[in-house]
Amino acid sequence: MVLKSTVFKAEVQLADIDHGCYTDLSLTLARHPSETDERMMVRLAALALNAHQVQDLCGGDARIGFGAGLSSPDEPDVQLVDFTGRTRLWIEVGQPDDKPLAKACSKADAVIVYAYGPAADVWWRGIEGKLARLDRLSVWRLPAADAQALAGLAERGMALQATIQESVLTLSNADGSVSIEPLRWK
Repeated sequence: MVLKSTVFKAEVQLADIDHGCYTDLSLTLARHPSETDERMMVRLAALALNAHQVQDLCGGDARIGFGAGLSSPDEPDVQLVDFTGRTRLWIEVGQPDDKPLAKACSKADAVIVYAYGPAADVWWRGIEGKLARLDRLSVWRLPAADAQALAGLAERGMALQATIQESVLTLSNADGSVSIEPLRWK
């Protein structure tokens, strides 16, 4: 029997003070059976951190959204595609291999990785040299404890506030909040 993805809905009120982006996002997240709440919420955080790019890169003429996820390894976790069909931003979460990242750099104007989890530092030490030549790539580290705390915000129907100020993302709901300050590695 094939297991189906679990669908989550998120209404996000985004206030990105750093970039002057204020918008409401209605998002649908399909969580693959092998995906954790932590990974799903890191995908949502990555989208919130880059929602300003719709205006900054494309003057508003684009769509930012989730890729097919774990079920389609050739698609990004989050992507920004302009109305000509050009992939402007390709975002991966976790600790991807260098070859898929090189391929993504050939398909998109910019590629961002948000590494998280207790093994992220080990992954980075092992892959940093291989990624140095990829000039379209940037790599960010999300603190492991903060990424784990995001899982506590996961609900099938989410009403979230996302505030970005001084490079810190704070995601909150009626029960609590989590603040994340990404650290740039590359």
